[in-house]
Amino acid sequence: MSSAIEIRDVSFANAQGRLLLDNISLSVEEGTTAAILGRSGSGKTTLLRTLNRMVQPTSGEILLHGKNVASFDLIKLRRNMGYVIQETGLFPHFTVERNVSLVLEAEGRSRQDCLRRSHELLQVVGLEPASFAKRPPHQLSGGQRQRVGLARALAADPEFLLMDEPLGALDPLTRAEMQDMLRDLLSRLKKTVLLVTHDLDEALYLAHRIILLNEGKLLACLSPTEFIASREPLIESYVRAFRRGWHNAAPEMPPPK
Repeated sequence: MSSAIEIRDVSFANAQGRLLLDNISLSVEEGTTAAILGRSGSGKTTLLRTLNRMVQPTSGEILLHGKNVASFDLIKLRRNMGYVIQETGLFPHFTVERNVSLVLEAEGRSRQDCLRRSHELLQVVGLEPASFAKRPPHQLSGGQRQRVGLARALAADPEFLLMDEPLGALDPLTRAEMQDMLRDLLSRLKKTVLLVTHDLDEALYLAHRIILLNEGKLLACLSPTEFIASREPLIESYVRAFRRGWHNAAPEMPPPK
């Protein structure tokens, strides 16, 4: 399998001179999901945003199928990268169906084509168009809004998905339902995905590779199995934090797999 994303020696310093990304190099294979873990301030979102040029690296380069992102037309680049954030960013005065189809409207698609694609994607993310298409966002639950945000990110059929803590604000049961939906969806669509998360369980469940950042440096880029087995001290700390509640409640039983 070939690399769809290559990050080569990327560094980024903010206006105050603070180094937020420090000489990071990694690759993501086509059609796979890579989860980015790390403490708050470790550079996760900054790294994600270098791909769609919301952040311009101080040095280094980012390649998509061997082509530097700096050479892409910016609008075309971003339309080929669905972007999903925690609070979805839905427009409150637009209906669900129009929120989903906004990118298509910007491309000049016909109203009929926009509505057809919007309803098709609502079905894909588990929302029945007859029930949800005409609703405003405030009539949706948090999980339903996240589904609409995901449908919008998929509207133009992008090759890449950038997901920044998309499920972080949801309650545990809704989050688990969304993870199941997302895992099934990504396995069928074969998108190349970068997912920022604080949740190790989510990373292990959804990702083919786990990237760990620490103070702007790349500490690891491992498979889930390799990550759990690693003896790197910071990785061991993550694994212990993930399992500590289980050990406290049922120390005689192994954590669920």
